[in-house]
Amino acid sequence: MNMITLGKTGIEVSELCFGALPMGPLQKNLPIEEGSEIILRALDGGVNFIDTAELYQTYEPIRRAFKLATFRPVIVSKSMALDYAGMRNAVEEGLRAMDIDYIDIFHLHAARVPEEENVFAQRAGAWQALLDCKKQGLIKAAGISTHSVPTVRLAAEIDEVDIVFPIINKNGTGILYGTIVEMEEAIKLCLDRDKGVYFMKVLGGGCLVKEYHEAVSFVRDISRVPIAMGMVSRAEVDYNLAYFKAAPEEIANLPELVIDEKCFQIVEFLCKDCGSCIETCPNHAISKASEKIKPKIDPDLCLRCGYCVGFCPQFAIRMT
Repeated sequence: MNMITLGKTGIEVSELCFGALPMGPLQKNLPIEEGSEIILRALDGGVNFIDTAELYQTYEPIRRAFKLATFRPVIVSKSMALDYAGMRNAVEEGLRAMDIDYIDIFHLHAARVPEEENVFAQRAGAWQALLDCKKQGLIKAAGISTHSVPTVRLAAEIDEVDIVFPIINKNGTGILYGTIVEMEEAIKLCLDRDKGVYFMKVLGGGCLVKEYHEAVSFVRDISRVPIAMGMVSRAEVDYNLAYFKAAPEEIANLPELVIDEKCFQIVEFLCKDCGSCIETCPNHAISKASEKIKPKIDPDLCLRCGYCVGFCPQFAIRMT
């Protein structure tokens, strides 16, 4: 497994990052014990990098995997908190829930930021909380997770930003306020400024699973940085390990990854038409055709992230 140092942080991680979102209640909702076993399988296979978030509700399977692992992996978490107290509480809750003394990287969770908005100014209190937590040793690095091209560019210009976690994939699925080329340019600007960078949703939230080799090769050609891949089964872990450990000449001999495609639907009789899902969706995939019709999810825009599930007060959005 290739090991990569994230910018100037000195944090060394595996090229394959375990994405914990899909195993949690927003998507697959695996039993905690099963989730911890899958994480441990990845750790035993050479992964030392786990990406989670307050929203994902996956701290417990990570904690259990920690207890059985032979080493302490690098942990990323993130929070959508808007102010100082909320972000401070999010960091402290992560420490308690995973039973650890520090979190290696903590992000402003800012997937959907309006094009004209400076999220670091708009959420100045939350950002300051991360900087203070870093000074106090509660986190080792502060960063941002985002789908927005202007926000990636802005992060490159801010000295205090250690890590940037942008969306990128060959189809441009989920990229906001810019093109694939513009996101590539913003990412390269971050790398030129010695920011640690790792990629999210290189498979477009699952849309590109059938084009796995081409999709991963595309982002590797941009830069050889870590790639977060969601995993919910032993077969997915084993396939990802085989791919990321393979020499270039061996990759062609690997079969394509075969998994069931997932999609999200709004159950109309449960939906109260409150609009929470529309406001939450990071890719503007949920909309209403008219005031008299309840929201619909556009499968061509949906990232399969499940964020809408966590924000629906009626639990009216289900993965099928």
